[in-house]
Order: sequence, then structure tokens, then C-alpha cells
Amino acid sequence: MGGYALSMPYSLADKLVIAVASSALFDLSESDRVYREQGTEVYRQFQRTHEKDVLPPGVAFPLIRRLLALNGATDSERMVEVILLSRNDPDTGLRVFNSIQHHGLDITRAVFVSGRDPIRYLLSFNTALFLSANPKDVKDAIMQGAPAGRVFPTQYVDDESQPELRIAFDFDGVIGDDSAEAVYSAKGLTEFLRSEKEKSGETFPKGPLHRFFSEISRLQNRELSRKAQDSKYQPRIRVAIVTARNAPAHERVVMSLREWGIQVDEVFFLGGIEKSKILEVFKPHIFFDDQIAHIEGTASITPSAHVPFGIANRATELLQHATQSKEVRAKA
Repeated sequence: MGGYALSMPYSLADKLVIAVASSALFDLSESDRVYREQGTEVYRQFQRTHEKDVLPPGVAFPLIRRLLALNGATDSERMVEVILLSRNDPDTGLRVFNSIQHHGLDITRAVFVSGRDPIRYLLSFNTALFLSANPKDVKDAIMQGAPAGRVFPTQYVDDESQPELRIAFDFDGVIGDDSAEAVYSAKGLTEFLRSEKEKSGETFPKGPLHRFFSEISRLQNRELSRKAQDSKYQPRIRVAIVTARNAPAHERVVMSLREWGIQVDEVFFLGGIEKSKILEVFKPHIFFDDQIAHIEGTASITPSAHVPFGIANRATELLQHATQSKEVRAKA
């Protein structure tokens, strides 16, 4: 009987668990091109041939590296667990693990499903966030109630000498749900502002990334406690909310954060000002937004993830479906 069978099961109950696809962790553009253009068998041989070639960092790499750096040396000090979630089989996935080891990432757990659906396992791992470049996988995760974001290609260059982790969130449809966005979409700005003023004392229903947001806050409080014990210690997490809201719709956000017991380092109520202008200065290692138009405006300058949740995305899907139907009819 192996030693692992004799030990106590490793619990993920008190960990911040991030499930990350290899397409988010590393730049797989070359491998993906081989797969799309030449098929599975050529792709398999390509990965074997290049097994020792290290994959370059992907969009989620700066985030993952800094999250893992928050861990201590013992299991009790290990607050973050990252699990590789892959559609590959273990054979073709070996190159990814070789790259993980080369980059010094403390990732030891993985799921390989040989082309099948890996999303069904997310909740089994107590996942607080799933990141992938595959839009279908991310959408399926959201539909199953798992928090997820689709990463977009970026030109961002990470300064690895800086240990601070910076994360930026949109509010509606990300931290909070999309109920206010639904009012805005159906009845316009005037009614939205009236409704939000009326509900200013009501806590927002929780959105798809609320738990991840809360877990990051918990880690941040741990950092602040270390600062209280050692005045020379520099906390390594900084969080911002970057929202299109402005006064008077700001009040409900503030009251909700207070009710949740969460303090945020920086909050920007932009009222329609371009978010990329703020993110160029804040320089987050990832930014989450539910509107793909915002992500397309920020992805080139900072790692960005689209959260395909709520009414904003249903409207986009309907438009895409209508466009596709029109194209089909035109070809008929």
C-alpha cells in the first residue's frame, strides 16, 4: 500500500482554489495552430517532439505566480491551491507540466480528460475561479454555477521583480449580479438611477465572482495582519473596483461592500469614462468585466478576463445568433 493511501485526505475546504487551463497559464498559440490546421495526431506528435521546449507565459501567468507566492512552507500556511484543468491526455500534457516545473510554479495537481468535458469537475474541487482561453468552456462553467473568466490575448509585459499582486474588478455582473443592469437595459439611465437611489440601502445580490472577490479579501486581511505585527512588512495584495457607475448610483456599491465586510483599496466610479485610462495607471495583473466591449478595450494593455454572465451577454448572444442566421440565409 502506497504512502498516500495511509495519509489523511488533503482538504481544499479552507483554500482559495484556482482551476486554470493550460491555454490561460501558457501561450499555446503555436500548439493550437498545429491542432486546428493538422488535427489530433499531428498535434500529439508535435507536443511529444517539443516536450522539453518550455512554453512561454500566458495571460494568467502573472496572477497565478503571485497567488502561489502568498503560500507559506507548511500545509497550514498554504492558502492558495492551483489545479491544472486540461482537455489533453496526460501524454500530450507532459509538456505543460515540464513548463510548470521550469518556471518554478508550485502546481502539483492536474485533471486530464482526453478530449472530454473538464468543466463538470470544477465544483468537486471547491473552485473559486476557473480561467481559460476557451470561450465555450468558460460559458459552460458559468451556466453550471462555477465562477469563470475567459482570458484574452494581451501585449502586457510582466515585471517579475515586483511581488505585489493587483486585481481589478468591474462591479455589476461580476461582484454583484446583473439585476441593476437589467433595469438599465430595459428602462434606460433615468430609471436605473432612480431605482439605485431607492435601493441604496439594499445589499447587492452576489454575482459570479463574488466568492473569489471575498477570498482575495481574506488573503488581503492576512497580509494586513502581518503588517500590524511587523511595521516593515509590505502587504502584497491590492484590489480595485473599476465601474461605469457614478453618483448617485455609487451609494449602493459602498453599502454592499460595508455589509459584506470588505474594504477595497481603490474604487473608480467612472460614469462612462474609458476604463483603460485607469487600468494603465493601476496596472492590474488581471481585470474582470462582464462586457466584452470593455475587455476588448483593456486586453492589449493588461491581462483581462471576460465573465460571460447576465443580461449584457444574453444581448450579445442574441445579436451574434441573428447575424449568423442572416449570413446563412444570404448563402442559401
